[in-house]
Amino acid sequence: MNPDEVAPAVPAPGSSAPVAVYGAYGHTGRFIVAELLRRGLTPVLCGRDAARLDAMAARYPRLARRVAKIDDSSALDRALEGTAAVINAAGPFLDTGAAVLEAALRARVHYLDTSAEQRAAFAVYEAFAARARAAGIVALPSVAFYGALADLLATAALDDWPDADAIDIAVGLDSWHPTRGTRVTGERNRFRRWVVEGGDLRFVPDPPPARRWRFPGPLGTQDTVLLPLSEIVAIARHLRCPEVHAYMNLAPLRDLRDPETPPPVAADAQGRSAQAFVMDVQVRRRGLVRRGVARGTDIYAVTAPLIAEALERVLDGRGPAAGAFPSAQAFDARDFLAALAPKHFQVEFTTAG
Repeated sequence: MNPDEVAPAVPAPGSSAPVAVYGAYGHTGRFIVAELLRRGLTPVLCGRDAARLDAMAARYPRLARRVAKIDDSSALDRALEGTAAVINAAGPFLDTGAAVLEAALRARVHYLDTSAEQRAAFAVYEAFAARARAAGIVALPSVAFYGALADLLATAALDDWPDADAIDIAVGLDSWHPTRGTRVTGERNRFRRWVVEGGDLRFVPDPPPARRWRFPGPLGTQDTVLLPLSEIVAIARHLRCPEVHAYMNLAPLRDLRDPETPPPVAADAQGRSAQAFVMDVQVRRRGLVRRGVARGTDIYAVTAPLIAEALERVLDGRGPAAGAFPSAQAFDARDFLAALAPKHFQVEFTTAG
């Protein structure tokens, strides 16, 4: 069964106004819609493609459907009318992020997105934080596998330390069957990537350095390459650490670069693929290493509970009042992860000297 085949739930008594999901018919968007329904929230199906919205609305006849092109501000305003928040799951976010966030500001509704693009997340923090505060809304970019999960693990591992000497992040995937959206975003996003070095955002060298990484099971030791995504700008925003780097193992990158690699295929009743992931975050300070590890299945599907949990916390007052924030700055990182584990992924923390 695909995620868009889950029967709509009746909204729970006292639940908030509907939530617009822009890009609802996309691969990740369908997981998000299903997760919101499972939590008793009411999605509004939104997007640029009327035919794809119609097809999805046929599966969800009780949900509102609103077509809005990204360059049509009036249509975007209508799409957000009467909602409490908008989740933007429509990439590339370099193209959609600012327009949907501008609409959220006009409507005074909260904004969350699933961007892995560093520049798109950076723009939310730099260009929209003051305006979000003035409008009384919360803006959370990159609430997804790429971005939020590493930020949450690093912040939770840091725990009572006031700062760190270095944070190293490694993503290990047994494979990567990319969606069409992932491929389009990769073609669109030609900006040089950043890491944190010497306390500042600096460009990744070309070619990027490689290293061996000893992942916990089931992956074991793997060759990796420096490949930072939106977690870098999130961590740089709120954690005191002069060196932050992120790596990925090579096997999924070979899949991603092969134009013949097919898109994800559902392997269970929730529509998740069989892809296994390990995210390994190591925080170093004065000779000690604190390690936070998350293991799970399907990097696209796991985004849905991450962003739905963040949304619920914003709506019920467990988040910040207003402004633009990384997820681990907006919420208590350990509490947030505990709310999702072990149902959606496994998490463990260790310390070594």
